[in-house]
This record gives sequence, C-alpha cells and structure tokens, in this order.
Amino acid sequence: MNIKRIHIFIVVVLILIYILLYISNNYITTSEYKVKLNNLPSSFDGFRIVQLSDVHNKMFGAEQNKLANKIKEQKPDIIVITGDLIDRRRYGSKDNALKLLEKIISIAPVYYVTGNHEWWSNKYESELYDEIKSYGVNILSDEKVELIKEKEKINIIGLDDIAKYYKEKSKPYESFIAYANVNETLKDINKTINDSDVKIVLSHRPELIDIYEKNKVDIVLSGHAHGGQVRIPFIGGLIAPSQGYFPQYDGGMYKKGEMILIISRGLGNSLIPFRINNFPEIVTLVLKGTIK
Repeated sequence: MNIKRIHIFIVVVLILIYILLYISNNYITTSEYKVKLNNLPSSFDGFRIVQLSDVHNKMFGAEQNKLANKIKEQKPDIIVITGDLIDRRRYGSKDNALKLLEKIISIAPVYYVTGNHEWWSNKYESELYDEIKSYGVNILSDEKVELIKEKEKINIIGLDDIAKYYKEKSKPYESFIAYANVNETLKDINKTINDSDVKIVLSHRPELIDIYEKNKVDIVLSGHAHGGQVRIPFIGGLIAPSQGYFPQYDGGMYKKGEMILIISRGLGNSLIPFRINNFPEIVTLVLKGTIK
C-alpha cells in the first residue's frame, strides 16, 4: 500500500468516525414507559409526561425546532425538566437552553428542577432563576404542586439538586449532610400529602434512590448519569457522575420496592464532549390506572 492510499484510508476512517459521532450526538430517540399505579385517579389514566434532562445548552436544529417538534409529537400533558438545562463550563451559550424553553412552553405546561450545573454556575440565584421563570416555566424548589383534572389530583414534587448545599465542585457535595437535607425535605413535603395520593418526584440524581424509596413515593424522574456517556453492548454505561465506572443507575427504568425510578440518558454533554452508542433521549411516561 503506497503513501497516497494510506492517506486516503486515514481520511476515510476519520470521516466515518466524524459521521458516527455526529449521529450519536444529534439523532434524538424517544423512550416510552407505561407505568401502572393502583392509586391513580381515573381522570389521569393515559396522562402523558415528557421528560427532558441534561440539555447542557445543546442546540438541536435551527432555533431548537428539531427538538421542539419531537416533543410535540409525543402529545404531552406536561413537560418536565430534571436539571442541567445549562452547562456551567459554557454558561455564555445559555441562550440555546432558553430558546428551548421559548419553544416548548406553548406545547404544554413546563415544570423544572435544578441540576448541579445550575448551582455550580454561580448564576442561578442572581439571574438564571428569573430568566427561566420569565418564560412561564414552573420552577419547583423543594416543593410540591397539585395537578388537578375533573376534581381529582396527583402530586408533582420537585427537589433542588444537592449541589445547592455545596456550590463549589471541590466541596464534598455528596456528603452525609447533603443527603440528610434531601431526606428531611422530602419527609416534610410528604407530611402535606395523603398517603394514598400519587406522588411523582422530579430530582436530578438517581443515586439517591434509597432516599426516594424510603419516603414512599410512587415514581421518580431523574437524569445526571448521561446514560453512562459511552454505552457498551450487553454491559451498559461506562461512566457516570457521582457513580464512577460502570454505574448501577445509568438510564432506563428501575424498580425498588414499590417505587419506580426512570432515568433519562439526557440530551447534551458536558466535560466529555461526545456520546458513543448513546443517542440523546426524550423520555415519555404514560400513567396507567387499574381501569382499562
């Protein structure tokens, strides 16, 4: 093989790698989960919740139209965002994330909770909170909201990310104190809800699964793990924030006791700039009751 052919071969390989990386990071998939709840009010049977997570300022098509159209196709009753809407390393590109809010607020009511990047940006309380709020987004900060249909209700509980307690990355933000704060917050919110009522939690971190299950919630929607960033066939994700290599909770649906945990693989990237075998994901949760 002469030098010219070697150069052509290298160029072709590089082009193929580029194409594969582009597709892996821009082709949006949709995962639908139907979850049956014995205590679901009949008026909420078939209720559709679209979950977005870990956008990290990622732009999908001109003016976010590609992502917005995908969301609209799911015909959501509500849209929830489970943290890391922006990226602290690229805070100057936050308008990409805000443009998404502008597009989706007309599709369905939007509910949002923080991720670690909002707090680590050191801009959340001073400006980002107000900017997100200005689009009509419902920000849930360690609180609940009741969704009412035909005089029946379900509860959406939104928890701030534990980075709220340790805003500098170098701090031990995953300490016992931070976990204890989440547990106490959830316990206090639960006191305002009847035990028999449906409780759906929005919280960025899947690794707090034991705390969620301990507080007897029905469903938790989370993100943070980025699907393990690189997904290995028959094994799963390679690495996830806060869980390290080969994370136990990287994406998909898990059951612990009577509780269901659904983890979005997310849409964007942060420190690691690309995904492999791990397409950006929209999650659609369909609530089902006992009545067919």
